[in-house]
Amino acid sequence: MEKSLLSILLDNQRGGEQSILATLKFAILPIAKVFTMCFMGCLMASKYVNILPSNGRRLLNGLVFSLLLPCLIFSQLGRAITLENLLEWWYIPVNILMATISGSLIGFVVACIVRPPYPYFKFTIIHIATGNIGNIPLVLIAALCRDESNPFGDSDKCSQDGNAYIAFGQWVGAVVLYTYVFQMLAPPPEETFDSLEEEKLPIAAPVNAVNNAIPEQVPLLTPQKPEAIMLESSKRGKIISQLHYLVEKLKLKRFFQPPIIASMLAIVIGTIPFLKQLILTDDAPFFFFTDSCLILGEAMIPCILLALGGNLIDGPGAGTAKLGFRTTAAIVFARLILVPPAGLGIVTLADKLGFLPKGDKMFKFVLLLQHSMPTSVLSGAVANLRGWGKESAAVLFWVHIFAVFSISGWILLYLGLLF
Repeated sequence: MEKSLLSILLDNQRGGEQSILATLKFAILPIAKVFTMCFMGCLMASKYVNILPSNGRRLLNGLVFSLLLPCLIFSQLGRAITLENLLEWWYIPVNILMATISGSLIGFVVACIVRPPYPYFKFTIIHIATGNIGNIPLVLIAALCRDESNPFGDSDKCSQDGNAYIAFGQWVGAVVLYTYVFQMLAPPPEETFDSLEEEKLPIAAPVNAVNNAIPEQVPLLTPQKPEAIMLESSKRGKIISQLHYLVEKLKLKRFFQPPIIASMLAIVIGTIPFLKQLILTDDAPFFFFTDSCLILGEAMIPCILLALGGNLIDGPGAGTAKLGFRTTAAIVFARLILVPPAGLGIVTLADKLGFLPKGDKMFKFVLLLQHSMPTSVLSGAVANLRGWGKESAAVLFWVHIFAVFSISGWILLYLGLLF
């Protein structure tokens, strides 16, 4: 009897050790694969090889954003989504909004404590609040599901479900990016682009200069009376206000980026059975189009990682000097260490309230990943558009370097909680 109990205890201990080793394997190997592909991109961009110069990386990023990523989203999300799933997945967009709100609150507290240099208070909040909810989670899911012994079961279903969950939240991330992030990263009042443009505008010549000018330089229109000027200025004001309103309306085009269009098409076609049977299923008449998107989508992950690794070759540059070591370290620490526990609490509370599908561990895993990613690369693109390019590049450099270690730890914790 004692031997049998002892053997049971030893078997349990061995089983526990194997489970720990398996969890470590699934937590570290995806990050190792990501790091390896990024290293290849860094090597290709180095001066010794120079196959991926800055112009080449820019073109590669454009190819990924405009073609490869939309193809992946359309094929994976469209094949996985149904009308029932659409009603069950409602919490994914809410989770992204909650991640932005909680990250902004943490960023505000950190910025108040650290007190970054004057122009970088909102910059600090944004780079703590916005995480990469698209590219890196897709890479991690692909690397994790590729292993047939992964804890989520069948590799194809694991990859399809994970990619569908991630793609379903892409449109919310774009709305947050082009509204909240774009406004928060506006330059200071004394450094607006409008003031720079006003300095370049021609000014009216003085009256004395006009009277003393030669005939060829005399203006054809004589100065008008004040009442005429007032009337004309009011008309100009109405025209300018209407043009301003039109421009503001045209900014809606920023929302309709290729990944967003692909997500909308996938949701519409995937939830209508007739269209889904026509395009997305394996025996559909137009499945060749979906199959082509699947082939192109598979190239997205290596291409985006090669481009990311190539971008890291430039290093932090002068951006770190502008931000200061204290501010840079605070952003990295808050984004990678402080934000994920808050996300874990949000997802756990949502699960207890019954907001998440029961028994779907991949769904919960994706929600947790959305809180644990490094700063969004697209927020760096918006920062570059708003004049903070060097500072954002420095933050992205350091946060992705340290994310290799932090993401491994968080994945290890999440898999331990789920399984």
